[in-house]
Amino acid sequence: MRRLMVAITGALAVALTVITIGPRADASQTAPGFSTAYQRIPGAGGTEIGAVVLTPTGQGDGPFPLVVMPSSWGVPNVEYVGQGTKLATAGFQVISYSSRGFWDSGGGIDIAGPPTVADVSKVIDWAGQHTPADTSRVAAVGISYGAGTSLLAAAQDSRIKAVGALSGWADLIRSLDPNDTVALQSVAGLLALGNITGRPGPEMASLQTKFVTGDFDGAIAEASQLSPARSAATMVDQINAKKPAVFLANAFEDSIFPPSQYTDFFTSLTGPKRLLLAHGDHATPEVTGAIGLPNETWDELVGWLRHYLTGADNGADTEPPVQLKSQRGTWRGYASWAAVGQPRTSYLTKAGVLQGGASTGWSRSIGAGIPTVADSGVALVSGALQGLLSIPTGVVTPLVDRSFAGVWSGPTFGSATVVNGMPKLHVTVKPSAASTSLFAYLYDVDALGVGSLMSHKPYTLRGATPGKAVPIDVRLEATSWEVPAGHHLVLVVDTVDPRYLGRSVIGSTVTFSSPVDPSWVSIPVAA
Repeated sequence: MRRLMVAITGALAVALTVITIGPRADASQTAPGFSTAYQRIPGAGGTEIGAVVLTPTGQGDGPFPLVVMPSSWGVPNVEYVGQGTKLATAGFQVISYSSRGFWDSGGGIDIAGPPTVADVSKVIDWAGQHTPADTSRVAAVGISYGAGTSLLAAAQDSRIKAVGALSGWADLIRSLDPNDTVALQSVAGLLALGNITGRPGPEMASLQTKFVTGDFDGAIAEASQLSPARSAATMVDQINAKKPAVFLANAFEDSIFPPSQYTDFFTSLTGPKRLLLAHGDHATPEVTGAIGLPNETWDELVGWLRHYLTGADNGADTEPPVQLKSQRGTWRGYASWAAVGQPRTSYLTKAGVLQGGASTGWSRSIGAGIPTVADSGVALVSGALQGLLSIPTGVVTPLVDRSFAGVWSGPTFGSATVVNGMPKLHVTVKPSAASTSLFAYLYDVDALGVGSLMSHKPYTLRGATPGKAVPIDVRLEATSWEVPAGHHLVLVVDTVDPRYLGRSVIGSTVTFSSPVDPSWVSIPVAA
């Protein structure tokens, strides 16, 4: 099986290059072109890494700035060949390789462990010895798993001067277990894909054994121990010390690596940095660019690489560091993440409305463990529909059963308003069970009560004292959403969502209240 995967990926690499771009250029031609080769590169510990090597031709003898591209989870090295041919034709030495444990690369899947990260440096070493690459000018670029690997490598290898991390993670456990609530559909999908396309290493094998046997608490505990060494957020000091130019991009509806962990990481970076967020699900804003089709995110990234690897005076360093694309397709730039929106606070009331003044002394209870028509959709599907076809995850708000959900409606907007940033919820809850999951949804609702999901977030209470009130704070996921005049916002909080491993108990209750400490929701609005 292993030999077959090696043969398939090697043949695909060459075939896709020819199909995408045409015949390989001959070195004797004066027009800029590239040559293609499939190589077995020794990675960390001597493990062979299957790679596509794209070398500029007709552009002198080099040395050329190097772009190293580790593949996404479950995807072979042909993933970036389309974009790689463009980069090679533009004068970059490119190596696109299958990540350790997948397809034609050896070893086992270690979930971005130290060997996988060290492979990036080994590929750089090999490039310096076998290609006309300038290993003092290196970029690590990838989507998803390749993005996380690239960020981690930048913390370890000072030769990496630029990073392109698209639809990746900075905090692994926070991405897959947000607020102590396992992203069930996403985790199950990743485990399945890993087994189909690769060979689980000891770390992955142990986690998935616990997961499939129902030992979710054990799996979470083990993942929490593995996460720090696999999260760039814990290595931000090393990254800041090396000061690579970091380019981050993600989708607002990303169901695997949601954007809030990226925005926090972006804020903590002190070197050159850029953050692009657009609507869509995991990798959908960037995948067309990887195969060489026109793509906004890759166009911006290539300009970034040109500036920071070649010194091109193309204005990449003067553009607004934060760029958000609304659901209506409008890009807006900001000087920092803090500048994208100013908070407007509305207070929750017993009557189910959001009002300007604080409302205290009230409470209302709902039944837990019973789903309502409000949910976050299907992982990898709902966000893609939003990003690619402008079809939002919807709900008819009058049909949300108030016996099993808290529902609060805001006033009608008199003019169009852009909600930019992360909405925040503060509410006091009293669960009757020791474990309860809450799911907060924020909708843009028209005059007929039809709502479009703007943002959501899970939150699980574990080990709570039944009957004891506890204040909680929930940061919903980031968005950039144009709310038309005549629409209003609706906040829904219920206790079941099919995308997540919820802990709510059927027959238990949750009481929302606003004691002396009022309950509120804060909506960030662009100027």
